[in-house]
Amino acid sequence: MIRSLSPDGNFLFITRIARMFGYGFLSIVLVLYLEQIGLNQVRIGLLLTLTLIGDTIISLWITTNADRVGRRRMLIVGAILMVFAGILFAVTRNFAFLLIAATIGVISPSGYEVGPFLSIEQAALSQIVPDERRTQIFAWYNLVGSFATALGALAGGSLVQGLMDTGMSALGSYRVIVIGYAAIGAMMGGLFTRLSHAVEAPTVNGSTQSTSAFKKRFGLHRSRGVVLKLSALFS
Repeated sequence: MIRSLSPDGNFLFITRIARMFGYGFLSIVLVLYLEQIGLNQVRIGLLLTLTLIGDTIISLWITTNADRVGRRRMLIVGAILMVFAGILFAVTRNFAFLLIAATIGVISPSGYEVGPFLSIEQAALSQIVPDERRTQIFAWYNLVGSFATALGALAGGSLVQGLMDTGMSALGSYRVIVIGYAAIGAMMGGLFTRLSHAVEAPTVNGSTQSTSAFKKRFGLHRSRGVVLKLSALFS
């Protein structure tokens, strides 16, 4: 099933696996790392809260502009923010800088999907796979992501234990994980640059200047009613 994907489809699967591995890899030590660099529980809680709030705002802006600016470009921006957050977390203990990294960057405190990647990747995948195979492809897409998160958590914990067994301090071993997270973001950015124009949003024929700002921003046309009903249901 996955072997028959186009090169773009393979890249999107690889970045999904790498990203979810990275989220699991970091989540297992994130709070422990923040404690080791001297943050108290209140500051850790504030940092994680701002991580989620900032992710929501940044992701909303990126995903609602992706079809206009370019999906590949916005995926690369997301990867850059992931690298930015990882590097800043690794090199500083300054709480203000950590707040900036948490708010603007892409960090997953829980190991679950965060950032702008999921929405853009799924929109791209839906274009490059045949209609009759779409459900199966998305099932695999979600399955490999879940397995990657679990493997990332296992790898992160095992690596920390292995490093500490060699005499490295807890802080040093946790920092290796954070740097590894940034490296995964850099790898994702490189892969996103190899995506073709096929992943971009198709041009809508007959579009005019009278198209509403709502439709331009959210890319909703005939599906608007269905999307709004589903959004209301899940909210």
